[in-house]
Amino acid sequence: MLTHVRHVTPVAPEAAEGPVARVYRQMADDFGVLAPPVLLHSPAPDVLRACWSMLRETLLAEGLVGREAKEVVAAAVSESNRCPYCVEVHGATAAGLLGDAGGWLSAGVGGIGEPRLRALAEWARQSGAPSARRRPPPFPAEHGPELIGVAVTFHYLNRMVSVFVQDSPLPPAPAGIRAGVRRTAARIMGALARAGRPPGRSLELLPPAPPEADLAWAVGQPHVAAAFARAGQAVRRAGEAALPEHVRRRILTCLADPPPAEPGGGRWFDAAVAELSPAERPVARLALLTALAPYRVTDADVAACRDGGADDATLVAVTAWASLATARRIGAGLYEDRTSRAGEP
Repeated sequence: MLTHVRHVTPVAPEAAEGPVARVYRQMADDFGVLAPPVLLHSPAPDVLRACWSMLRETLLAEGLVGREAKEVVAAAVSESNRCPYCVEVHGATAAGLLGDAGGWLSAGVGGIGEPRLRALAEWARQSGAPSARRRPPPFPAEHGPELIGVAVTFHYLNRMVSVFVQDSPLPPAPAGIRAGVRRTAARIMGALARAGRPPGRSLELLPPAPPEADLAWAVGQPHVAAAFARAGQAVRRAGEAALPEHVRRRILTCLADPPPAEPGGGRWFDAAVAELSPAERPVARLALLTALAPYRVTDADVAACRDGGADDATLVAVTAWASLATARRIGAGLYEDRTSRAGEP
């Protein structure tokens, strides 16, 4: 699993200590594997704890929403974000839970036959789009903390995975063999996902934090609300340590007025950071790419940050801060969709 991670060196399980070891133990117990999308965060232990808490308390923890619906949202969000690694993992898990591995694995979201889950997948697939293109939430308000929580978590994770993890968890193989491997993965992942996980276990990993307005969607499920408040505080502090205030302000200004979906070449990103000093531009550009077009991050982008002195912890902190800033904006928009549909003020 460690070999799936690129650009940074995760902490090996046998070398893990303190907070990293605690996360690894929880992940092995509750997820069944030490997942590379979480492992990649280990050079920055506070960010690792934040990532795991968001993932565990939304996707894994028992609540009002079944695991199969959460996995459908995870896979559909990942599909929309061009994150093949997460599509492979969570598509297989959904297929194993739904008992329709062949249909899902061959057709993706389009292979879902159950209308409720198909509507949920389409909502999730459009969740990162502008408000005019988003679908109304196809679920009751009380399910919002869990389903919006999964969507926000995967808008965050997909960005990190696109930058730091290889394209597929499966080894290279001919198409026929690969199909068999996928079916086997679906059975294994589905079986692991059927075991219930009590909510709140990860909250011990991070100190309490006050609620914030853009996390209003999490109210109603205390373990989800606490996880995101604590994780948000940890990631914000990591970002503050890695990026000067004026650089963070510049990035947030760009996120509030992003470019078209497919800005030509890298010109928009170059122009967006042009006012910064030459030493600041590489990490600021990496942050913007991660937030807005993570599939376009190249080895050269990371190398430029390394040349400027960025170590593994800095790379994780900068990209996590940018990824969560974007994911939280998406979550706030999804909450507005839900409240406006319900006629709430």
